Amino acid sequence: LPAGLSQWFPALEVLDVSGTGLAEMGTELLSLPCLHTLLAKNNRLGGPGSLPKGLGQAPLARSLRVLNLSGNRFNEVPPALLQLRGLRSLSLGGNRLHGIPPDIQELHSLEFLYLGGNFITAIPPELAKLPSLRYLVLCDNKIQSIPPQLAQLHSLRSLSLHNNLLTYLPREILNLVHLEELSLRGNPLVVRFVRDLTYNPPSLQELAGRTVKTRNVPYAPSDLPESLVRYLSLASNCPNPKCGGVYFDSCVRQIKFVDFCGKYRLPLMHYLCSPECSSPFSSASQSSTSQSESDSEDEASVAAHRMQKVLLG
Repeated sequence: LPAGLSQWFPALEVLDVSGTGLAEMGTELLSLPCLHTLLAKNNRLGGPGSLPKGLGQAPLARSLRVLNLSGNRFNEVPPALLQLRGLRSLSLGGNRLHGIPPDIQELHSLEFLYLGGNFITAIPPELAKLPSLRYLVLCDNKIQSIPPQLAQLHSLRSLSLHNNLLTYLPREILNLVHLEELSLRGNPLVVRFVRDLTYNPPSLQELAGRTVKTRNVPYAPSDLPESLVRYLSLASNCPNPKCGGVYFDSCVRQIKFVDFCGKYRLPLMHYLCSPECSSPFSSASQSSTSQSESDSEDEASVAAHRMQKVLLG
């Protein structure tokens, strides 16, 4: 950046240095107290010293609202960016990112996050701690699963996941009540539906805990060690309406098909307390089509009105 920039334009609000071959941004950037939009797309940023030291402590950290660093060479999200607490829009698409730092949760004001076109393999649960996030773009990465915690993004309107390695979605995604757009094309779950059944036999402690819960055995904190009282409080109800049981650590992981908008059938992950609970959904006499339809009946009416647009093709 040119020297004396802050002296020439002390009230500068928008700065666009995209496509200029820029390899680093100097300290002049730090003395622009009114800058709220910085566009530096398609440059050579990403090496040591690309961003000025002290970025998180400068007046810019409070004023900057929009930052676009897409099309550069960053291997990781620069820690200094996580100190820009006023950011509402952050774009780092088309870089070389392999992950998302858990500290992304510090950007409480973030409404738009674009991380498409990288090499990201996993989404940290901490991403769900962005209360204002409305648009999340994670397309064209190598993501294999979605953490159920993303259901806590109650402000989310659009979720772009196309061209990843997803084979299923967590059942909790139905809790994204304001979601209007879900993009899934180019994932294995679209071209081939996967049914997965895994089960670890319950421990003696879990069996005892299930008995206490299902038979409503009375107990008080004074009757049991604190660790067991805490363990009993972690019981999850089996979602099978014909069961009524509970589980703790041992459960059946199973794909369940759910209709969206009355047209698209998506595989969602759900959990059952035992293999016996899967029998109403997986009779040997049923075809795969009839099984899919029976699995989706109880949730289709709930899900259909929530998704205005599901992009699969």
